[in-house]
Amino acid sequence: MHILIVRNNSNSKAVDASLLLATYLATQGADYTLVNSSDLSCQGDHEELNAALASGVEMAVVLGGDGTILRTAQQIGTSGVPILGMNFGRLGFLANTSEEGVVSAVAAALAGDVVAEQRTNLQIDVVCEGEPDPWCDDGDCHPERGADPSCHPAHGDPLCHPERSAQRGVEGSPAAPAGLAPSCHPERSAQRGVEGSPAAPADPAPATPLRTFFALNELAVTRGAHGRIIDFGLGVSGAHIADMRGDGLVVATATGSTAYALSAGGPLVSPGFTGLVVVPLAPHTLHSRAIVTASNDVVEMDLSRNAETREATLFVDGELLVFDRTVRRVYIRRGDAPTVLLRYQREGFYEHAARVFF
Repeated sequence: MHILIVRNNSNSKAVDASLLLATYLATQGADYTLVNSSDLSCQGDHEELNAALASGVEMAVVLGGDGTILRTAQQIGTSGVPILGMNFGRLGFLANTSEEGVVSAVAAALAGDVVAEQRTNLQIDVVCEGEPDPWCDDGDCHPERGADPSCHPAHGDPLCHPERSAQRGVEGSPAAPAGLAPSCHPERSAQRGVEGSPAAPADPAPATPLRTFFALNELAVTRGAHGRIIDFGLGVSGAHIADMRGDGLVVATATGSTAYALSAGGPLVSPGFTGLVVVPLAPHTLHSRAIVTASNDVVEMDLSRNAETREATLFVDGELLVFDRTVRRVYIRRGDAPTVLLRYQREGFYEHAARVFF
C-alpha cells in the first residue's frame, strides 16, 4: 500500500500532522511519498509525485486548505486516485475537519469507513491565434457545420482526432493511465510520461494544438494587466448566446460554484450536479444572467474580435496560464473522469453552506 501525503509547508499544524501521519503509516507497514504543496504549481514536472502515481497510489491525503486540494487534484488529474483532504486552512469546503486528528480520518479511510464523492471537473481546450480551430476555421463559428457533423465536443472527442482519444480519456475509449497528471504547460502534454512508463508519442504534424487543461473549480477569463474590459462572444454547444463586453467570464463546476462564481453572482450548486455554471464578470449590460448547463454541454468563448490592447488573461483554479500567442477561442466541457473526494464525519453540503454563507 502506498499513500501520497501532500502538505501545506507554510502551515505549522499541517507539518506536524504530516509527521504524525508518517509515523502512523510506518507502524501499519504502509509506504508513503511526502510532497510539499508549494512544489505543485504549473512550473515543474514534479518527478517525485509522478513516480509515486506511476507505482500505484491508493489514496492522497492532503493537509492544508482548499487551495492545497485544488493543486493536488490538478496533478492527480483524471487518474481516479481518491483525495482525503484535512482542513488546516480557512473555509475548507473541500476538506474534512481536522479536529479529531488526521490519524483517525486516515484509519477510517483505509478501513472503508468514508464516503466517496464523485466531483465533476473541467476539460479546457484553448486555441490561439495562428493555430487551426477544429470547429471555426472557415470563419463561421458553428461547430455543427464542420466537415463531420458529429465532430463536436458535445458528441465525443473534442478535437475530432481518433488517434488522440486514448490520451484524452474520451468517453467510450480507454482512459488515460493513472499517474499521467495533466500539465499546466500544453507543450509538455505529449512528453510527460511518468517515470517507468513510455511517453505518449508526439504528433509529427498535429492538425490541432494540444492546449488542454484540467480544473476542479473553474476557469476564469479576465481582463489583463492593462485593466481594459474585454470583448467576447458566448455560446453553448453551437448556439450563440450573446456578444459581451466586461471583465470576463467564469465557467465553474458544481464544486467551484462556492468559489469565484459565487462571488460573481452565480448560484450555489449541489456537489453532485454534473453540468457547468457560466457567470459573466461585471458585464456592461442590464440583461446578463448566470447560466447552468446540462452535463454534456460545451461552453464556447470567442475572443477573436477582442482588440490586442484589451488582452484577456486565463486562470485555472487560480493559477495563471501563460501562452506565447493571443488566445483566440476557449472550449470548456465536463471532464471525462470525475475527481474523487473522500468524506469523513462531516456535515452535509446544505448545512455547511447555511453556516458559512447565510
